[in-house]
Amino acid sequence: MGQLVLVLGGVRSGKSAYAQELAQQIGGQQVLFVATAEAGDAEMARRIAAHRQSRPAPWRTLEACRDVGPAIATQVGDAKVVVVDCLTLLVSNVILSLGDTPESRAAENAVQAEIQALVQACQACPARCIVVSNEVGLGLVPDYPLGRLYRDLLGQTNQVLAAHAQAVYLMVAGLPIELKALALSRDAGTTHNG
Repeated sequence: MGQLVLVLGGVRSGKSAYAQELAQQIGGQQVLFVATAEAGDAEMARRIAAHRQSRPAPWRTLEACRDVGPAIATQVGDAKVVVVDCLTLLVSNVILSLGDTPESRAAENAVQAEIQALVQACQACPARCIVVSNEVGLGLVPDYPLGRLYRDLLGQTNQVLAAHAQAVYLMVAGLPIELKALALSRDAGTTHNG
């Protein structure tokens, strides 16, 4: 119980594909895929449709743009693996739920509450949880306040997840770099720290 894997990377680094590969290895067909994206426009709707097509048909999909921890707790069922794709959009969803110009302390508190609930759900979950997130700290500093707030809160969130994770992978050009290693097995109850 309580096994967490974090897969980080930049845009188009292969992080979602790698997370799905891990999920397939560990859980086979018994996977709950938690999608955090909202289709706010036609282009995003196309992206969501493409992501759906990339997943194995037997996997269950749960769409949850916020309150992901409680959603996992109630929907995990007999899944051996839960994939949350992605933390990047989850943090954005939480911040934007506070309006176009959220106050930084309120946004930080809301994001912390969301992530604390997610970590608690992963720790209590009978399935292994794989969380996907972007590493946004390697690029330019955004030139507008909301962008800087988002970048800072996502960076802090990634650190929290990495601290709780038994395994962390950084994807670069489709290749995984192990930051924390986890011995994989089909038995979600067995892990070995590397």
